[in-house]
Amino acid sequence: MIGCSCPVCSSTSVRNRRSRCSALLSWSGYNLLIDTSPDLRKQSLDNGIEKIDAVFYTHSHADHVHGIDDLRVFNLGVGEGLPVYASAAVIERLTSCFAYVFKWRTKGFCPRLRPMVLTEAVELFGRCIMPIDLIHGEAAVFGYRVGSLAYLTDCSDLPEQSWPKLQGLELLVIDGLRYRHHPTHFTIAQAIEVGQQLDAKRVVLTHLSHDVDYDKHSEQLPENVEFAYDGMVITVSD
Repeated sequence: MIGCSCPVCSSTSVRNRRSRCSALLSWSGYNLLIDTSPDLRKQSLDNGIEKIDAVFYTHSHADHVHGIDDLRVFNLGVGEGLPVYASAAVIERLTSCFAYVFKWRTKGFCPRLRPMVLTEAVELFGRCIMPIDLIHGEAAVFGYRVGSLAYLTDCSDLPEQSWPKLQGLELLVIDGLRYRHHPTHFTIAQAIEVGQQLDAKRVVLTHLSHDVDYDKHSEQLPENVEFAYDGMVITVSD
């Protein structure tokens, strides 16, 4: 946190140094990016990301969108534009706020994105990417399921219709902001409870606030639950 000198913000532990929330799914030589955080440039450099084949957005809040301009380098060699998938509301918001990356009228080195409204599961690069309806405070947002992995960031509840789509998970990555109540995010206890109700084999808590000390609080988690950290790599079976 800017201007904060709390024990976590002043910690020397690398796992307490958190950039904004994003994820990269890779298989068969393809890279699918979920959200373009404002830290996308550094995240890409730190993790050696040299290619993006598609982008999926969860919602249009600034901490998940405002790295969109750094997609420009991933356009090289993609003549028809990099496909960007999101709900109709998010596509409308993106094309309004970042018109230059969708209309392609600006000359020079800028992103060239192709908006794709997502209403149901889509087959891409040999995999099914399924949007999962989530509730983020009063907002409707997307999580995503690919195979036995589900990525559910920025949520405070799961609507009834989403539970059947989340059965049989090998890995659940889920929003667990902090221990105290928050109006738009699951607490750590709530996220753990969702993981238990879904009987997910492994639960990773993401979107952590500076209330969470990785080393100190990891010891308090159940056996199959852990905190995410920058650069974390997980392999799933399918």
